[in-house]
Amino acid sequence: VQLQAFGGGLVQPGGSLRLSCAASRINMSINVMGWYRQAPGKQRESVATRSRDGITTYADSVKGRFTISRDNAKNTVYLQLNSLKPEDTAVYYCRADWIRYNEYGAPVAEGSWGQGTLVTVSS
Repeated sequence: VQLQAFGGGLVQPGGSLRLSCAASRINMSINVMGWYRQAPGKQRESVATRSRDGITTYADSVKGRFTISRDNAKNTVYLQLNSLKPEDTAVYYCRADWIRYNEYGAPVAEGSWGQGTLVTVSS
């Protein structure tokens, strides 16, 4: 599975960006797609996730400002970032999680990370 993220860049405080991430080379149904971020010197944290049937989660710090959406047919997830703040500066990673069934029919949870895209919020 290959994930490619696009859309990062430099934006002024209060500005907006739209990130996108497409999964390819996968022949299974992706359960959850989401965005995570890692700021310098900090641990990677979950920003937003969206399940295949539309259930979403958001970090408290981005609620009301970021919106996650998803095109299941295209295995693509988007993140609309509005009202950006300097503390949103980070490398943003997308992730896909799915269930694969092994030779015994048992479910195996698997996932993959994208390469990351840098978002810098600065005046």
